[in-house]
Amino acid sequence: MISHVKFVSIPTTDQDRAVTFWTEKVGFRVLTDQPFNETQRWIELRVGSSDTRVVLFKFDGQGLQAGGPFNGAFACDNVEQTHRQMVERGVDMAPLQKAPWGTFTSFKDPDGNLFVLSNK
Repeated sequence: MISHVKFVSIPTTDQDRAVTFWTEKVGFRVLTDQPFNETQRWIELRVGSSDTRVVLFKFDGQGLQAGGPFNGAFACDNVEQTHRQMVERGVDMAPLQKAPWGTFTSFKDPDGNLFVLSNK
């Protein structure tokens, strides 16, 4: 049986810039950074202590393209606190919003990909 999502890909146009953003501003940790082919690297980041990973991948015009909405959402224990921390680190965060199902916000990475962040 399937146990979890192993990784999700985030398209990027600049892998170095993406690594800096996701590690220094969001707090993910690099697990793998190795050559994939002549122009791309395979970069896997750990999301907190979960088994799910994020892959920062340069698609070179085929497949996913940078600048769109992420088909999913990131979760945290305290969205208000995480929002504050990410703003302090220079992430352009949308204002917090309250909905019947919980509090959430959104942010964009340097490639313009849009991500939702909410409480667990």
